Amino acid sequence: MKRVIVSVAPVFIVAVLFFVFNAAYTVNETEQVIITQFGKPVGNPILESGLHFKVPFIQEVNRLDKRILDWDGRPSEMPTKDKTYIVVDTFGRWRIDDAEQFFLRLRDERSAQSRLDDILGSETRNAIAKHELIEVIRTTKDREPMQDTVIPDVIEDASGPGTIGVLYSIVKGKAKIEEEILEKAASKLSDFGIELLDVRFKRINYNESVQKRIYDRMISERQQIAERFRSEGAGEAAKIIGRKEKDLLEIESEAYKTVQEIRGEADASATEIYASAYNQSEDSISFYQFIKTMETYQEMLDRDSTMVFTTQSDIFQFLKRIEVKDTH
Repeated sequence: MKRVIVSVAPVFIVAVLFFVFNAAYTVNETEQVIITQFGKPVGNPILESGLHFKVPFIQEVNRLDKRILDWDGRPSEMPTKDKTYIVVDTFGRWRIDDAEQFFLRLRDERSAQSRLDDILGSETRNAIAKHELIEVIRTTKDREPMQDTVIPDVIEDASGPGTIGVLYSIVKGKAKIEEEILEKAASKLSDFGIELLDVRFKRINYNESVQKRIYDRMISERQQIAERFRSEGAGEAAKIIGRKEKDLLEIESEAYKTVQEIRGEADASATEIYASAYNQSEDSISFYQFIKTMETYQEMLDRDSTMVFTTQSDIFQFLKRIEVKDTH
C-alpha cells in the first residue's frame, strides 16, 4: 500500500501544481483584466493589481492596458469652407474606460486604433469643411495680429483676389475647433468603452498644387512692399538732399553777406584813413586824386584796351596834360 502511495504522490503533487499554475494569475499596475469563459466575459473586470485566481482550463485571461494611450492620425487632404485644400495631421490621447464594453466591441487595441482613425478622421473632415481656413490656423479670436497696411491676407485661397490690409474676423479659432472635434468624437467612442481625452492638430499644410501659387504670391507681395520701401527711401533721400542744398545756400548767403559787410567796413575805414591822411593840405589832396586816378588807369587800361573819352571827362584830365617829347 505504501508503495502505491509513494508512487502516486509525485503524480498528485504535479497535478496540483499544474492545477494551481493554471488557476492563478497576476495583474500589473498598468493592466486591467477581462476573464472570459468559452469566449464570453464572466464577472466584472479585474482592476486591482496582485494575485488572482480563475477556473483553470475553462476560463482565459484577457489583458487590457489601463494607461493613457496615444493615437496618431494619418495626414489627410481635405477642403475648407472657402474651398482651399489643405493637408491636416492630427493626434489624440485616449484610454479604456469600460473594459467589458471595449472587449465586447473591439477586443484589442489594433481594432481600437482603426475605429479611432474612422471616427476622428471623419469628425476632423467635417469640422474643417465647416470653417474658413483662417479659423483653422488662428489659435484665438481675441489676439490682435500686427499687419502692414499693404500686406494682403495670404491665408485666403491663392486663386482669389488679395485684400490689402484686411484681416478676416475670427469666430472660433483653432482651439475651439479642436474642442468641437473632441466633443463629437468622444460621444461616439464612448459606445466602444473608450474615453477620448484630447485631440489636437499636429500640422496644417497647403496642398502641393496650391502651395507653389501661395509662395509665388507671397514673394510678389513682399517685392511690392520692398519697392514701396525703396520709393519711400528715395523720397526721403530727395528731401534730405533738398534740405541740405537749402541749408548750404543759406550758409553761403550768410557768409557772403558777412564778407561784404566786413569788406564794406574795411573800405570805409581805409577811405577814412586815406581821407584823414590826404586832407591835410591842398597839395596832399591833389596828390591823392592823382594817385587814385593812376590806380584807376592801371585797372582800366592794358595794351589791348581801346577807350573813347570826351575832352571834358574827369578821368581824361591827366591824359590831356601829358607832354609828349619829340625824340627826333
